[in-house]
Amino acid sequence: MDWKERIIVDPKILVGKPVIKGTRLAVEFIVELLAQGWAESEILRNYPGITHEDISACLTYATNLLKAEKIYPFELSQA
Repeated sequence: MDWKERIIVDPKILVGKPVIKGTRLAVEFIVELLAQGWAESEILRNYPGITHEDISACLTYATNLLKAEKIYPFELSQA
């Protein structure tokens, strides 16, 4: 799945948050619904303008961001 076909970033839409192409539904919103326990069928029923492929693209986009994230642990000194 190439998420780039379904997810866009446009500063004129939701201040540049990644959204499903042709909607104002943010990737963050869809991932949050899934994290809250919504079934894919519930999302599709409540948001009929999107498809299974759109939801998959959201998850793929989020996965790619997490894979690219770099975390550098450090200890805070106690003054």
